[in-house]
Amino acid sequence: MNVRRSATALAALAALCTAAAPAAFADASPSPKPSGPALPKGLYGTKDPRFDGVWRQSLALLAQDAVGVTPAKSAIDWLAGQQCEDGGFAGYRANTAKACDPKKGEFTDATAAAVQALAAVGGRGSAVEKGVAWLKKHQNDDGGWGMNPGGPSDANSTSAAVGAFAATGTDPKGVKSAKGGKTPYDLLLGLQLGCDAKKGERGAFAYTADKSGAGAAANDLATAAAALATQGKGFVFEPAGKDDGKAPEPLHCGAGKGDGKGGGGKPAGVEEAGQAAAAYLADTMAEHGRHLLSSMPGAKDQPDFGGTADAIIALAAGEHSATAAKPLQWLQSEKNGALAWAKGDPGALGKLVLAAHAAGADPRSFGGVDLVQRLNATGPKPESVSASGSGADSGKDADGEKKDDDKGGVGGVWWTVGVFMVAGIGIGFLLSGRKKQQL
Repeated sequence: MNVRRSATALAALAALCTAAAPAAFADASPSPKPSGPALPKGLYGTKDPRFDGVWRQSLALLAQDAVGVTPAKSAIDWLAGQQCEDGGFAGYRANTAKACDPKKGEFTDATAAAVQALAAVGGRGSAVEKGVAWLKKHQNDDGGWGMNPGGPSDANSTSAAVGAFAATGTDPKGVKSAKGGKTPYDLLLGLQLGCDAKKGERGAFAYTADKSGAGAAANDLATAAAALATQGKGFVFEPAGKDDGKAPEPLHCGAGKGDGKGGGGKPAGVEEAGQAAAAYLADTMAEHGRHLLSSMPGAKDQPDFGGTADAIIALAAGEHSATAAKPLQWLQSEKNGALAWAKGDPGALGKLVLAAHAAGADPRSFGGVDLVQRLNATGPKPESVSASGSGADSGKDADGEKKDDDKGGVGGVWWTVGVFMVAGIGIGFLLSGRKKQQL
């Protein structure tokens, strides 16, 4: 079985969510509403949280904080209360009095996302420190992280961990494995495809190391996650405010081009690796009509909205907002389906808000929709909304759309999207079209 099939097979184990944990996946599609006990008051969204509760909550808080919204205390309390005694996070804990299973019940991606969210909103220093310590404790000898502690290192989980360190002021380059002294970038750069790969895959990242002998295959979701990590950034960062309009620098191969300045036809270092990954993403989206395609097994050639949002964030992190503009415009078009995909889903809405914010666009005017107001409506009322935010007098209804004076607002309707998409990150992330594993 080649690497692509192994990664996508894992993805089939999960029902989406959000859309990114990473990283990106078919990322945040909603699951059916749970038939059990009522959901916690502080939790965002109404779908079954067993797979993505922590993930979608983290994305929602990150997105709100990025655009000047102060989340409700109950929402922050709920996320912090999900932390296991040892500092890690599971996908969702219905009963927090029950101890976590440190080998199977805790996830790198969930922990990394929660650390970023709690660090952003502030006031939870102890929880953040415990989460960072958990990540350091479970770093593999090769410098990376797997979905679960001790699992094979993969690009998505490793990139999520890098984001957590970056968000807490820790230089990822200084985080070294206890045995071997390897950094996260040692693992990531080893997964990047070089000049010996097919022309259209050069600069992309594989999901995990190939041990079958068939050769590593490019994985779009892994590439989007790694492209962000090589910039030393997490899900949220301030837009660069500068962009010379130049496309990302692709990996140069062949006579007169150095044919692999880093050896084996690969980039020479982290910066070059990030540029090559960004160039791959830009070319791939252009080829498919300004978006990434779903890589789920058996899926038709259909857009991956979460993965596309992840790619936009990665391009913007590398100061290529001009290159990110076209896929961002594509997401904003109602006819392409991204708005319908995200409607009512806090993880997906959070991802779109973060993509718009990263690229310097206004998430309050996203294809005629106020994404911030839509996101706020999926959870407890925020403590406050910035002056530029969408409040009760914004002229828009609770769904973020302009009010019809004859019909009035529709109030606080919570929408759910009836698409049960499988995505990826395992834990409940699905952050971006990865693998989802039952807790």
